[in-house]
Amino acid sequence: MAARTAKTTAKPRPAYRCTECGNQLPKWVGRCPECNAWGTVEEYGAVPIRTTAAGPVSAPARPIGQVDGQVATARTTGVSELDRVLGGGLVPGAVVLLAGEPGVGKSTLLLDVAAKAATAQHRTLYVTGEESAGQVRLRADRINALSEHLYLAAESDLGAVLGHVDQVNPGLLVLDSVQTIASAELDGAPGGTAQVREVAAALIRASKDRGMATLLVGHVTKDGSIAGPRLLEHLVDVVLSFEGDRHARLRIIRGIKNRYGATDEVGCFELHDEGISGLADPSGLFLTRRDKAVPGTCLTVTLEGRRPLVAEVQALMVDSQIPSPRRTTSGLESPRIAMILAVVERHGGVKLGKQDIYTATVGGVKLSEPSADLAIALAVASSSSDTPLPNNLVAIGEVGLAGEVRRVTGVQRRLAEAHRLGFTHALVPPDPGKVPRGMKVVEVADIGEALQAIPGRRRAAAKPRDAARKPAAVPAPAPAPAAYPEELMAGWEPVDSDELA
Repeated sequence: MAARTAKTTAKPRPAYRCTECGNQLPKWVGRCPECNAWGTVEEYGAVPIRTTAAGPVSAPARPIGQVDGQVATARTTGVSELDRVLGGGLVPGAVVLLAGEPGVGKSTLLLDVAAKAATAQHRTLYVTGEESAGQVRLRADRINALSEHLYLAAESDLGAVLGHVDQVNPGLLVLDSVQTIASAELDGAPGGTAQVREVAAALIRASKDRGMATLLVGHVTKDGSIAGPRLLEHLVDVVLSFEGDRHARLRIIRGIKNRYGATDEVGCFELHDEGISGLADPSGLFLTRRDKAVPGTCLTVTLEGRRPLVAEVQALMVDSQIPSPRRTTSGLESPRIAMILAVVERHGGVKLGKQDIYTATVGGVKLSEPSADLAIALAVASSSSDTPLPNNLVAIGEVGLAGEVRRVTGVQRRLAEAHRLGFTHALVPPDPGKVPRGMKVVEVADIGEALQAIPGRRRAAAKPRDAARKPAAVPAPAPAPAAYPEELMAGWEPVDSDELA
């Protein structure tokens, strides 16, 4: 039987394209339906209508059980924290997109990965489109990322990049960045919609055909999203987000999309003068070591992916000198802080109306999950009463608008991490599950019970009601502060509703 060939009919018709996003339209419209830009749709020529018939196949289809899965086995990158996020390492033929803000350390990390992954059997090609080869060499000297199997090229043309791939035949390609590479066969500046789409498609085809893993650096916009068309995230196999405050040492890689593993893992890194290194135990960056407890601080355990991290929240309250008191946050979400302050004042009996309140985290960590609500409420109340919480206490729980303390996910994992770091007391919602041996866990049902962890409030709640009405003839001496943090929580039991009233 004669093979059928593709038929192309020369029926030209006008075509229109948006100059902003590259969206193609069959007719002219005033506003592009893709990017909602006005006056950007222009006619750019006639496009022939094509009809494609069946053609030869590259390989016959086989039962899935007969497909060899060993060829897709992940290979380690030499950086354990990156392997954790990738699901064990880089799969041959996988294309990974790493996006982050300028100066966060993307190029430093990938240059270190390229040097550690380079071997005699799997050479690495590092292509830079933003810097010269000399500039990359200086960074490699600084972070000690030199290897005889690491090849370096400075190119901005797609054809030249593919030529280097044919010449070196690498097992790993690092391209920094995909927005700086352009194809000579297309119009438009590098970083445009059509250029990014063509460059990504060509590199993905080369990676799949050769079994070559590819790491692409992506730019982000001012709102934090990946620059370029959304199609770029659909084409690649893995999308990673590189986050971190440029004034802090901590850097976090989050998995947004991963075809070879889970997306609930994070990798923690520390950026320093000698480069970047992984942090197997990053909780120490989020804590302040003190000899004695101070008011306005409380510790909590947050989950970054599946990894528990002990973090410290701080609160400071001062008398306001303006009619509208300030509410300033750092590392915390402002709307959630406003809600917690309202709950503490309404259901906890803490007067906050005429106070400037400042809340922050330690170490540059950003807390967004609701498990830190209870710790924030305790820190605010501790600062209001100028009474410190015990050093060995952690608070875990979500606070509702009715003042209740709700359960959160992974309480057992959080308690195990706190116990590993030496904390002996914890305030948690009811029914926490299995508790680590040697750790005293107090279940609190509402914010009123939780605030009794503050020694001053606990003594006030235990004071008889009649004694509060009759002033004492001779003021009793104030009780001496506990010598050790354990004594602050010793003998504390939750107060029932009648005593709280």
